[in-house]
Amino acid sequence: MSTSPSSSAQGAREALAVRLQHLRKDAGLTGRELSARCGWHPAKTTRIQRGEAPPSDADIRIWCASCDAEDQADNLIATARAVDSMYLEWRRLHQGGMRKVQEDFYALYERTRVCRAYLSNVPPGFFQTPGFATALMEQITSFQGTPNDVAEAVAARLARSRFLYEGGHRFVVLIEESVLKFRTADPDTMRGQLEHLLAVMPLASVTLGIIPFTAQRTVWPLEAFYLHDDVQAVVETLTAEINVTQPRELADYAKAFASLAEMAVYGSAARALIAAAIDALE
Repeated sequence: MSTSPSSSAQGAREALAVRLQHLRKDAGLTGRELSARCGWHPAKTTRIQRGEAPPSDADIRIWCASCDAEDQADNLIATARAVDSMYLEWRRLHQGGMRKVQEDFYALYERTRVCRAYLSNVPPGFFQTPGFATALMEQITSFQGTPNDVAEAVAARLARSRFLYEGGHRFVVLIEESVLKFRTADPDTMRGQLEHLLAVMPLASVTLGIIPFTAQRTVWPLEAFYLHDDVQAVVETLTAEINVTQPRELADYAKAFASLAEMAVYGSAARALIAAAIDALE
């Protein structure tokens, strides 16, 4: 891919910083003069102009007022908030627990007609069983050191599966064969999860492809990502959720998904891989 989503987020921060810097220059102010008008240390102005420190809503309003550009404040604040939403650290999102984060996904799935998902580590949340989701979220909570509201978060995550059944939504899911093999939970829980994959495969809203270990690869295994129609990609890394809306990057994810889809097997071949993974649990 030409650009990583995290670098795209940083690029957006830097673009906002440049806009603020241009406001200062258009007002004929030096950095020190602006700082004096704003009532803060010149180092803060420097950090904001370099994209190193995200400005708060109040910072932007004071900056604009100091540059006699109050009419631009609302637009710049909206831009800053959009930049903030591009790269969201999991620990920050989960600082009050995971339930709210799960519920916040409802609106996105409600408006999505076609969701294309690729995962190399676990099944997507809307395919997970209660037992598997509990085991996974317990691990995440322990790793991040965030408040444990796993029971509530699991219920919120499972509620997302209603979109599989209510009509008006399609889910095209690609998983690596490794998803079937990783012992994310105990054998009984894994068996239940694998059997659930078999159960959702016949749904009219679902297409499930599995990329075998033996597939000749044209794209290397990637980070998990979800393409919501053609307007947004949600990318999951170890430390953050990254929201991609830049058309060039969306095109890259769509291209990668199409290539991954060609490597996958479907129908009876996919069911055979799942059945083999179940047998291996014995």
